Amino acid sequence: MIITTADDVALGLAELVAIDPRLEPLACRLAPLPLRLAEPGFAGLAHIVVSQMVSRASAEAIWARIRAATGEVPYAEAYLALEADVVSGLGLSRAKASTLELAARAVASGALDLSAISRLDGAEAIARLTALKGIGLWTSEVYLMFCGGHPDIFPAGDVALRAAVGDVFGHEVRPDIRQVVQIAEAWRPWRSVAARLFWAHYAARTGREAVPAAQ
Repeated sequence: MIITTADDVALGLAELVAIDPRLEPLACRLAPLPLRLAEPGFAGLAHIVVSQMVSRASAEAIWARIRAATGEVPYAEAYLALEADVVSGLGLSRAKASTLELAARAVASGALDLSAISRLDGAEAIARLTALKGIGLWTSEVYLMFCGGHPDIFPAGDVALRAAVGDVFGHEVRPDIRQVVQIAEAWRPWRSVAARLFWAHYAARTGREAVPAAQ
């Protein structure tokens, strides 16, 4: 199943509570959970790459420049058509500029089908994405969740998720990635809905929007 609507998220949340009744108080307090779904494709992947490891304001400024240079929705072909001096003026680091170029070439050539990849098993989908230089585990997981609608992804490297899991389960110290991976195993095959639930808890607890952010 691919998550495409708010009803899919609601169904997943009901299933999740049945799997792990400890989550029922959270679900009752925080439902309905946001869908937060973007169209699959190069633009969605590029936006995640741009957003990683920079402030939200900086990411939004860079993304606005990319959209202005390529069009409202930055397609792979449009990005590849940019002149070198335009790319250098976007504000991207050298590593991110290289990653976006490689991703755009893979998408434009048909070597990477970002629409079809989410229909694969999670491990295989992640393997396909991380095979592209510059695309790491967190980027792959967030893309599969929020652009591909994959139902069973839990980005354990996300700082807010780890903090939320630790808070809900009474950890004095924020659990590490390995611990969170183990905890999240109980929430298969709806780990993506569990991630939405814990991001919502983080937002409610801190008063800040829980934007995915890698460690």
